[in-house]
Amino acid sequence: MDRRETIKTLVIGGVASGFVLHGCMPGEEKPKQVAPENKDNGKGYGRTPEEVARDAELKSKTFFTEHEMATIAVLADIIIPADETSGSATDAGVPEFIEFIVKDIPEHQVPLRGGLMWLDRESSQRYNKQFVSCSEEERKAVIEDIAYPEEVKPEYYQGSVFFSRIRNLVATGFYTSQIGIKDLGYVGNTPNVWDGVPQAVLDKHGMAYDEKMLQQSIKPEERGEIMDWENYKI
Repeated sequence: MDRRETIKTLVIGGVASGFVLHGCMPGEEKPKQVAPENKDNGKGYGRTPEEVARDAELKSKTFFTEHEMATIAVLADIIIPADETSGSATDAGVPEFIEFIVKDIPEHQVPLRGGLMWLDRESSQRYNKQFVSCSEEERKAVIEDIAYPEEVKPEYYQGSVFFSRIRNLVATGFYTSQIGIKDLGYVGNTPNVWDGVPQAVLDKHGMAYDEKMLQQSIKPEERGEIMDWENYKI
């Protein structure tokens, strides 16, 4: 099972907990449940005026630098790359989601910024360049050393704590996006087509539909249309 499938499995198992992954962040408290991605103007999905105003205020500010956002984008696509069925984390707008979350939940700011600095320092020590400038193989070598908290060496513990935090945020951002929900196969409450009581059941109880009612009332092709009973006669 690849990394993407592992994360998807964890998310499916943790749907009831609000899409936030737990247990991968050694020594840290569980992150707060976060709001799903929203790209509209804050209207039309039950937001109060105060919530709309707060969202607008948060979106008007910037926390991460361009370099930090570029690093987050690279990390996000390492954690959830595109595959044959779905787009990547950046396709789902995960970096923008994380930018919003750190403003909405400031406790993420210092750990994430510190973690990004750790990543660049580690890359500089190994390859004499920042993480985003490393080759794919070089990036993966760094990530492999911090991606598995239970196996991490003591000298990489700080990086491991950072990676667990951003992995949780990437998974949360992706699987609360339209792309992520589709990737999970979750369809929600979908209306079906009612085509009447099965004929076998009607026969068993000696019942039958009135042909006129069948012609006017049970038409799956007209599902969604509002019935006009004005001219119906019994």
